[in-house]
Amino acid sequence: MNGLLVLANGARFKGTLLGNVEGFGELVFNTGMTGYQECFTDPSYEGQILTLTYPLIGNYGANDEFMQTAKPAAAGYVVDQIAEHPSNWECKGTITEFIERYHVPCLYNVDTRAVTRELRKHGVMKGVIVRADRTEDEIRELLGQSMHHNQISRVTTPYPYVYGDGKYKVALVDCGLKKNILKSLAANDCTVHVFPAFTPAEELLSINPDGIFMSPGPGDPQDVPEIVETVRKLIGKKPVFGICMGLQLISIALGAKTFKLPFGHRGANHPVKDLRTGRVYITSQNHGYAVSDEDLPECMEVILRSVNDGTIEGIRHKTLPIQAVQYHPEAAPGPTDNFYLFKEFAQMMEENRK
Repeated sequence: MNGLLVLANGARFKGTLLGNVEGFGELVFNTGMTGYQECFTDPSYEGQILTLTYPLIGNYGANDEFMQTAKPAAAGYVVDQIAEHPSNWECKGTITEFIERYHVPCLYNVDTRAVTRELRKHGVMKGVIVRADRTEDEIRELLGQSMHHNQISRVTTPYPYVYGDGKYKVALVDCGLKKNILKSLAANDCTVHVFPAFTPAEELLSINPDGIFMSPGPGDPQDVPEIVETVRKLIGKKPVFGICMGLQLISIALGAKTFKLPFGHRGANHPVKDLRTGRVYITSQNHGYAVSDEDLPECMEVILRSVNDGTIEGIRHKTLPIQAVQYHPEAAPGPTDNFYLFKEFAQMMEENRK
């Protein structure tokens, strides 16, 4: 079936609709060459239509082992070519079967590079995936919908659970947890107690954890002042580590500000410089907001910056065991350069025990 991607600024792109499911959301793009299934199941894409710039998607198929959550969270996918005959020893099915299983809107045969250029020029914006026979009035009505602001509540766990059996007890606040974070913590001798995002600080501390872990997640950190207040109450009580949304929530709790990036950082090849050593790491990223350098609290030290645009990629507290990064060391999808950060978190907890 012929379909269209129509943006809020009037730009439109032709393609083929996979099935007949239509979608609405904030249109973003990811430049990764692999890891499409990890991206499709990343909770941080909740409410967003994900455009993949790499022109061939599905060439190594699909496998439930690659999934980062139980089901996709994105509002839709926009891709160029779909490989119907994948080849890989881990392949268990086609990406087409995967997308149709979860009834996610998908438009393919699209010039995704042109879509990306539009977003780089004008910034991310609302978009719709629709049948080509939709009337202009219908498209206008669909584009007139408001974006929701409760993304974290849509992706957090509904109940607490435990993962792993290690030396260090970690209370993890699930704002949009990826499976590989759990695996990475367990590999560093952690028992992870996962809590819903809006769990009070008192309940997190009631298990007497060795450390607090703030997970990644979707949306604007300013939309969840309740979680910020929880982090505030945890500061100084236990070592705290955060990833992506976790960094933003920790930073706001310490007195920093955040802002929305024009088109975000989404891909698996973003260079980040460690200001302490001068070393540059290649990182996986997926975020639309960043911590501002404006009025940065005296207690915060910036330790990592983006080589591309100079934005803050990592912070630590000058006197307390608090550290956070904006990128994804769990490497799902890769690279694996930054696994060492989980070891650093374990070392923070060990030192705090002494």
